[in-house]
Amino acid sequence: MAIVTELDLLRRVPLFGLLTAEQAQFLSTSVSKRRFRRGEALVERGQRSDAFFVLISGRARVIVADERGREVIFASLRPGDPVGEMSLIDGEPHSATVQAETQTDVLALDREAFLRCLPPEGSVGHAVLVGLVRRLRKADRSIESLALMDVYGRVARVLMDGAAPSTEGEGMVVEKVTRQDIAKMVGASREMVSRVMKDLEERGFVEVRDDGSMLLHEGRLSSMTDLSGPARTEDAA
Repeated sequence: MAIVTELDLLRRVPLFGLLTAEQAQFLSTSVSKRRFRRGEALVERGQRSDAFFVLISGRARVIVADERGREVIFASLRPGDPVGEMSLIDGEPHSATVQAETQTDVLALDREAFLRCLPPEGSVGHAVLVGLVRRLRKADRSIESLALMDVYGRVARVLMDGAAPSTEGEGMVVEKVTRQDIAKMVGASREMVSRVMKDLEERGFVEVRDDGSMLLHEGRLSSMTDLSGPARTEDAA
Protein backbone atom coordinates (compact mmCIF):
# COMPACT_ATOMS: atom_id res chain seq x y z
CA MET A 1 0.00 0.00 0.00
CA ALA A 2 1.35 3.40 -0.96
CA ILE A 3 2.16 5.78 1.88
CA VAL A 4 0.19 9.05 1.75
CA THR A 5 2.52 11.94 2.48
CA GLU A 6 1.67 15.37 3.87
CA LEU A 7 2.27 16.80 0.39
CA ASP A 8 -0.29 14.36 -1.04
CA LEU A 9 -2.80 15.43 1.61
CA LEU A 10 -2.20 19.10 0.89
CA ARG A 11 -2.87 18.59 -2.81
CA ARG A 12 -6.26 17.06 -1.97
CA VAL A 13 -7.41 20.19 -0.10
CA PRO A 14 -9.10 22.78 -2.39
CA LEU A 15 -7.90 25.60 -0.12
CA PHE A 16 -4.32 24.85 -1.15
CA GLY A 17 -5.12 24.26 -4.81
CA LEU A 18 -3.52 27.52 -5.99
CA LEU A 19 -0.20 26.98 -4.24
CA THR A 20 2.92 26.85 -6.36
CA ALA A 21 5.05 23.72 -6.17
CA GLU A 22 7.53 25.57 -3.94
CA GLN A 23 4.79 26.81 -1.59
CA ALA A 24 3.22 23.37 -1.35
CA GLN A 25 6.61 21.85 -0.57
CA PHE A 26 7.20 24.42 2.19
CA LEU A 27 3.83 23.75 3.78
CA SER A 28 4.26 19.99 3.56
CA THR A 29 7.24 20.27 5.91
CA SER A 30 5.20 22.32 8.39
CA VAL A 31 1.91 20.42 8.61
CA SER A 32 1.04 17.42 10.69
CA LYS A 33 -1.99 15.16 10.81
CA ARG A 34 -4.15 15.18 13.95
CA ARG A 35 -7.22 13.21 14.95
CA PHE A 36 -10.07 14.40 17.17
CA ARG A 37 -12.58 12.07 18.79
CA ARG A 38 -16.33 12.63 18.52
CA GLY A 39 -17.32 15.45 20.90
CA GLU A 40 -13.75 16.72 21.28
CA ALA A 41 -13.11 20.43 20.77
CA LEU A 42 -10.72 21.46 18.01
CA VAL A 43 -10.74 25.02 19.37
CA GLU A 44 -12.61 26.52 22.32
CA ARG A 45 -14.36 29.84 22.63
CA GLY A 46 -12.42 32.37 24.68
CA GLN A 47 -9.15 30.49 24.23
CA ARG A 48 -6.24 31.01 21.86
CA SER A 49 -4.55 28.23 19.94
CA ASP A 50 -1.28 28.05 18.07
CA ALA A 51 -2.43 26.09 15.06
CA PHE A 52 -4.58 26.38 11.94
CA PHE A 53 -6.60 23.31 11.01
CA VAL A 54 -8.12 22.06 7.77
CA LEU A 55 -10.54 19.15 7.92
CA ILE A 56 -9.57 16.19 5.74
CA SER A 57 -12.21 13.75 7.03
CA GLY A 58 -15.15 13.72 9.39
CA ARG A 59 -17.48 16.55 10.41
CA ALA A 60 -17.43 19.37 12.95
CA ARG A 61 -19.78 22.11 14.08
CA VAL A 62 -19.16 25.72 15.09
CA ILE A 63 -21.16 26.45 18.24
CA VAL A 64 -21.73 28.99 20.99
CA ALA A 65 -23.47 27.92 24.20
CA ASP A 66 -24.62 29.71 27.32
CA GLU A 67 -24.41 28.49 30.92
CA ARG A 68 -27.88 26.97 30.69
CA GLY A 69 -26.83 24.67 27.88
CA ARG A 70 -28.58 26.48 25.04
CA GLU A 71 -26.56 26.29 21.84
CA VAL A 72 -26.38 28.18 18.58
CA ILE A 73 -24.83 26.34 15.64
CA PHE A 74 -23.08 28.86 13.41
CA ALA A 75 -21.94 26.37 10.79
CA SER A 76 -21.34 22.72 9.97
CA LEU A 77 -17.86 21.94 8.68
CA ARG A 78 -16.86 19.30 6.16
CA PRO A 79 -13.56 18.14 4.66
CA GLY A 80 -11.71 21.09 3.13
CA ASP A 81 -13.06 23.64 5.63
CA PRO A 82 -10.60 25.70 7.74
CA VAL A 83 -10.67 26.10 11.53
CA GLY A 84 -8.99 28.69 13.76
CA GLU A 85 -7.82 31.18 11.16
CA MET A 86 -9.58 34.22 12.65
CA SER A 87 -7.76 34.00 15.96
CA LEU A 88 -4.39 33.59 14.27
CA ILE A 89 -5.01 36.59 12.00
CA ASP A 90 -6.11 39.13 14.63
CA GLY A 91 -4.58 37.60 17.77
CA GLU A 92 -7.92 37.58 19.62
CA PRO A 93 -9.46 34.57 21.38
CA HIS A 94 -11.72 32.25 19.41
CA SER A 95 -15.28 33.60 19.14
CA ALA A 96 -16.83 30.11 19.04
CA THR A 97 -16.09 26.49 19.86
CA VAL A 98 -15.52 23.99 17.06
CA GLN A 99 -16.51 20.48 18.13
CA ALA A 100 -16.04 17.22 16.25
CA GLU A 101 -19.37 15.57 15.33
CA THR A 102 -17.62 12.37 14.31
CA GLN A 103 -14.06 11.17 14.45
CA THR A 104 -12.33 13.95 12.54
CA ASP A 105 -8.90 14.13 10.96
CA VAL A 106 -7.25 17.48 10.26
CA LEU A 107 -4.09 18.90 8.83
CA ALA A 108 -2.53 21.18 11.45
CA LEU A 109 -0.31 24.10 10.50
CA ASP A 110 1.54 25.82 13.33
CA ARG A 111 1.10 29.54 13.94
CA GLU A 112 4.49 30.61 12.62
CA ALA A 113 4.09 28.74 9.34
CA PHE A 114 0.53 30.01 8.93
CA LEU A 115 1.55 33.64 9.41
CA ARG A 116 4.30 33.22 6.82
CA CYS A 117 1.56 32.45 4.28
CA LEU A 118 -0.24 35.76 4.94
CA PRO A 119 0.52 39.22 3.55
CA PRO A 120 3.14 40.92 5.75
CA GLU A 121 1.91 42.91 8.74
CA GLY A 122 1.53 46.58 7.82
CA SER A 123 0.57 45.83 4.23
CA VAL A 124 -2.80 46.65 2.66
CA GLY A 125 -3.51 42.95 2.24
CA HIS A 126 -2.97 42.28 5.93
CA ALA A 127 -5.16 45.25 6.91
CA VAL A 128 -7.96 43.95 4.67
CA LEU A 129 -7.73 40.48 6.26
CA VAL A 130 -7.92 41.91 9.78
CA GLY A 131 -10.88 44.08 8.77
CA LEU A 132 -12.72 41.05 7.37
CA VAL A 133 -12.11 39.11 10.58
CA ARG A 134 -13.53 41.98 12.63
CA ARG A 135 -16.67 41.98 10.47
CA LEU A 136 -17.05 38.23 10.95
CA ARG A 137 -16.68 38.57 14.70
CA LYS A 138 -19.33 41.28 14.76
CA ALA A 139 -21.65 39.09 12.70
CA ASP A 140 -21.06 36.20 15.10
CA ARG A 141 -21.98 38.41 18.05
CA SER A 142 -25.18 39.49 16.32
CA ILE A 143 -26.24 35.91 15.63
CA GLU A 144 -25.40 34.91 19.19
CA SER A 145 -27.34 37.78 20.75
CA LEU A 146 -30.43 37.16 18.61
CA ALA A 147 -30.50 33.52 19.62
CA LEU A 148 -29.41 33.57 23.26
CA MET A 149 -30.19 37.02 24.69
CA ASP A 150 -33.40 38.76 25.61
CA VAL A 151 -34.20 42.21 24.21
CA TYR A 152 -32.37 43.95 27.06
CA GLY A 153 -29.17 42.07 26.31
CA ARG A 154 -29.45 42.65 22.57
CA VAL A 155 -30.04 46.39 22.97
CA ALA A 156 -27.16 46.64 25.45
CA ARG A 157 -24.81 44.88 23.04
CA VAL A 158 -25.80 47.14 20.13
CA LEU A 159 -25.16 50.23 22.24
CA MET A 160 -21.81 48.97 23.51
CA ASP A 161 -20.65 47.92 20.04
CA GLY A 162 -21.39 51.44 18.75
CA ALA A 163 -19.74 53.28 21.63
CA ALA A 164 -16.39 55.07 21.71
CA PRO A 165 -14.33 55.88 24.84
CA SER A 166 -15.23 59.20 26.49
CA THR A 167 -13.38 61.61 28.75
CA GLU A 168 -15.73 60.53 31.54
CA GLY A 169 -14.31 57.02 31.52
CA GLU A 170 -17.43 55.43 30.08
CA GLY A 171 -18.63 54.60 26.58
CA MET A 172 -20.18 57.35 24.50
CA VAL A 173 -22.49 56.87 21.53
CA VAL A 174 -21.91 60.14 19.67
CA GLU A 175 -24.07 59.69 16.60
CA LYS A 176 -27.79 59.74 17.25
CA VAL A 177 -29.35 56.30 16.78
CA THR A 178 -33.12 56.09 16.36
CA ARG A 179 -35.21 53.55 18.22
CA GLN A 180 -36.32 52.24 14.82
CA ASP A 181 -32.72 51.57 13.77
CA ILE A 182 -31.99 49.77 17.05
CA ALA A 183 -35.17 47.72 16.61
CA LYS A 184 -34.01 46.56 13.18
CA MET A 185 -30.61 45.61 14.60
CA VAL A 186 -31.97 43.53 17.47
CA GLY A 187 -35.01 41.98 15.80
CA ALA A 188 -37.64 43.58 18.02
CA SER A 189 -40.42 46.12 17.59
CA ARG A 190 -39.76 49.85 17.93
CA GLU A 191 -42.24 49.94 20.82
CA MET A 192 -40.36 47.22 22.68
CA VAL A 193 -37.03 48.99 22.14
CA SER A 194 -38.53 52.27 23.35
CA ARG A 195 -39.66 50.58 26.57
CA VAL A 196 -36.26 49.00 27.07
CA MET A 197 -34.43 52.29 26.45
CA LYS A 198 -36.73 54.14 28.86
CA ASP A 199 -36.10 51.52 31.52
CA LEU A 200 -32.32 51.68 30.98
CA GLU A 201 -32.44 55.46 31.40
CA GLU A 202 -34.57 55.31 34.54
CA ARG A 203 -32.24 52.74 36.10
CA GLY A 204 -29.15 54.83 35.30
CA PHE A 205 -27.61 52.46 32.76
CA VAL A 206 -27.78 55.07 29.98
CA GLU A 207 -27.78 58.87 30.03
CA VAL A 208 -29.25 60.55 26.95
CA ARG A 209 -27.83 64.03 26.36
CA ASP A 210 -29.61 67.03 24.85
CA ASP A 211 -27.64 66.63 21.62
CA GLY A 212 -28.85 63.04 21.18
CA SER A 213 -25.60 61.40 22.27
CA MET A 214 -25.66 58.72 24.96
CA LEU A 215 -23.31 58.10 27.85
CA LEU A 216 -23.18 54.40 28.66
CA HIS A 217 -22.35 53.01 32.06
CA GLU A 218 -20.71 49.97 30.51
CA GLY A 219 -20.02 48.17 33.76
CA ARG A 220 -23.75 47.92 34.37
CA LEU A 221 -24.71 47.31 30.75
CA SER A 222 -22.19 44.50 30.35
CA SER A 223 -24.07 42.46 32.96
CA MET A 224 -26.99 42.33 30.54
CA THR A 225 -24.85 40.74 27.83
CA ASP A 226 -23.58 37.99 30.15
CA LEU A 227 -24.97 34.75 28.75
CA SER A 228 -24.58 33.07 32.14
CA GLY A 229 -26.83 35.60 33.87
CA PRO A 230 -30.55 35.19 34.52
CA ALA A 231 -32.88 36.03 31.67
CA ARG A 232 -35.14 39.05 32.04
CA THR A 233 -38.22 37.40 30.62
CA GLU A 234 -40.74 39.91 31.88
CA ASP A 235 -40.15 42.22 28.89
CA ALA A 236 -38.26 39.93 26.54
CA ALA A 237 -39.45 39.12 23.05
